[in-house]
Amino acid sequence: MQRSGSGVPLVFIHGLGGTTATWDGVVAALQDRYETVAIDLLGHGASPVPDDPAEYTRDRALADLDEVLAELGRPAVLVGHSLGGYLALAHAATRHGAQLGIVVLNTGPGFRDPEKREGWNERSRRNAHRFGVPVQATNLNLQEDSVVMERLADMTVPTLVLAGELDREEYRVSGHYLERKMPHAHLEVVPGGEHNMQETHPAEIAELVDRFVQSTIAL
Repeated sequence: MQRSGSGVPLVFIHGLGGTTATWDGVVAALQDRYETVAIDLLGHGASPVPDDPAEYTRDRALADLDEVLAELGRPAVLVGHSLGGYLALAHAATRHGAQLGIVVLNTGPGFRDPEKREGWNERSRRNAHRFGVPVQATNLNLQEDSVVMERLADMTVPTLVLAGELDREEYRVSGHYLERKMPHAHLEVVPGGEHNMQETHPAEIAELVDRFVQSTIAL
């Protein structure tokens, strides 16, 4: 975990195969105004790497996030990319009031249809060797249920949805879906942004996060 600055806490959650380093540019632009915390998911970066694939579950990741928030001693804005964005949504879906707000980059809420969910899982298993982390760690990407989809309409947490203009269409579609279904979600499409736009467009992402927090969270 990397922690710096002071103010409203922002907790950054990377995607599958990433590390805290993916947020370096964004954190550098925000740490003079906020308390920034970037975490490595299990099996990634500096985190432990258990051998047992069963350790790598959404619920374990959410419990680890609970520990981070407990250490902070107060709710935070969760900022998640791809898988990290899904985890931020899942945290809001299962822990009402534990977040000041959430920001998700190029992510989706999962699948209500069991066949589509298993199709996603099968693609994740098939491509597990491509993510640059131990194969067992890619189990974090598996969709276990449709809890996020089922609870979107009840998730009143302020939410900023960021989608890259040049990322795969499915992420822009998911962004519009989140904006429609969540009571307090707002979508911004980042011009020229691809999937890892937090690395290629850190100043733009930081500005959007700052504007969201100042207008929606900070009183």
